[in-house]
Amino acid sequence: MIQLKIKPLIYKYDTVKEFLEDFEVGKNDLVITNEYIFNPEKYGIDCHVLYQEKYGLGEPSDEMVEDMYNDIKHVDYARVIAIGGGTVIDVSKLFVLTNVSPVLDLYERKLEIKKSKELVLVPTTCGTGSEVTNIAILELKSRKTKMGLAVDEMYADSAVLIPELLYNLPFKVFATSSIDALIHAIEAYVSPKATPYTEMYSIEAMKLIVDGYNKIRDNGQEARIAILEDYLIASNYAGIAFANAGVGAVHAMSYPLGATHHVPHGESNYAIFTGVFKAYQRLNPDGKISKLNCFLAELLNCEVERVYEELENLLNVILPKKPLREYGTTLEELEEFTENVMTKQGRLTANNYTELNREEVYNIYKSLL
Repeated sequence: MIQLKIKPLIYKYDTVKEFLEDFEVGKNDLVITNEYIFNPEKYGIDCHVLYQEKYGLGEPSDEMVEDMYNDIKHVDYARVIAIGGGTVIDVSKLFVLTNVSPVLDLYERKLEIKKSKELVLVPTTCGTGSEVTNIAILELKSRKTKMGLAVDEMYADSAVLIPELLYNLPFKVFATSSIDALIHAIEAYVSPKATPYTEMYSIEAMKLIVDGYNKIRDNGQEARIAILEDYLIASNYAGIAFANAGVGAVHAMSYPLGATHHVPHGESNYAIFTGVFKAYQRLNPDGKISKLNCFLAELLNCEVERVYEELENLLNVILPKKPLREYGTTLEELEEFTENVMTKQGRLTANNYTELNREEVYNIYKSLL
């Protein structure tokens, strides 16, 4: 059994200028980004560029990708450079493939998957970890759900960490993205595919994130500025962990919520997170979750029996948790959400800590309504 796979080379630079010079960014590159994050003209760079916000706001979708593809399908470029958050990074992975459109056909595996471009991923949030994964998550509008395409052809050739890019990150985006990273680490830790190597990355990510949250709780939101590099590295660690071990029911159950009510990914994960892990605890208390609980209790300085209550108390300082009804979710929708999880999210539910049948999934949703 493979214990650990890290595909991209991982670089770190203090500044964007150093990265641009070292990677010799220029005419043969397609840069996909947001104009408020990176403008090539500011650095005197002559390259092809797509600004993601021109094609829609919020989570990435098949419609967004189709529109972007129409604008660049005749452009000659050898390398895709993504500088942005999860939306930019996920859509950019698709543009290294020879066959992108129709996007629905790509996600339903009706198109040949072949890589034809080099890929460089530069994250500007501290949560997705997508720079080291082979997964691209899209909202498929006609299917009313999110789906992931996971193929080795979408691994980056280079992942680049630049702490400077996080300095202007709004606190809400910091909160949702870093909670996403924490959940990546926790779900990967209890995954049946976890190995001692992935556990190491999960543990280090959890430690950096929770320790940082304690500092923010004690010293205020601005305390994050001094530790943003820690969060960028923690997100990367968590990405390595879940790229190998996978994530499970939290992500699977968050996708219908996020797609239906347009909830940011990290926030929708948090809305589901403790509900799933309390169910895991009830169904299989003596397995690996007991080791997780002891580790988290140590980080939180609390009794093991109170670990999820205390973790939620800490996370609520960073991002107050909402019941599902506050996002517009109705009791009637829970059956649809459950059906989606059971029939569309098998790639994720295969990584569940313990089996969750249809009734369990529905009851978790209902408990969170």
